[in-house]
Amino acid sequence: MSSGPHISVLSLPLLLYGILLYSSCAPLIVISSKGQTLQSAALLIQAAASSWGKRDVSASSGEYLLGIKRLRRLYCNVGIGFHIQVLPNGKITGVHNENRYTLLEISPVERGVVTLFGVRSGLFVAMNNKGKLYGSGNFNDECKFKEKLLANNYNTYESAAYPGMYIGLSKTGKTKRGNRVIPTMTMAHFLPRM
Repeated sequence: MSSGPHISVLSLPLLLYGILLYSSCAPLIVISSKGQTLQSAALLIQAAASSWGKRDVSASSGEYLLGIKRLRRLYCNVGIGFHIQVLPNGKITGVHNENRYTLLEISPVERGVVTLFGVRSGLFVAMNNKGKLYGSGNFNDECKFKEKLLANNYNTYESAAYPGMYIGLSKTGKTKRGNRVIPTMTMAHFLPRM
């Protein structure tokens, strides 16, 4: 009698289903011992069962980003390349190197609309009626931005309160007024990075 893990005949089809399900999207697992292979296969099946249900729910509801908060740095490939930073004094600028003020929490508030929250400064990115970006301590309508994914995998952020005004950075890293930025300009294209 062996002391290692056993696979029953009934769990074999489930094991094969899990392996087939993840074979197209997960790298092939190469493991040396028989016990580790069985444990890894069991973990793969559990992951498949739990994530499959989540995918199905989100696909049917159409609100797959609602409630998911993402910690990212918004990178703009203009000039030498800049990250948006939210300073504690409320000033918003672009900085070439990542720092503690460039970490943003991107939170959806409704479908296609997000808030950008400076984690270190504790301020929301907001845009006033003249298109000027500032850091707000209180959440309001000026803190909402329509996030749109472009064909080049960059995002644009349009003010939800003032349509037609976009977040943008100049070649020197200064913020541009929202009414002087259009979505086709590189200065309005941001890549959310980890």
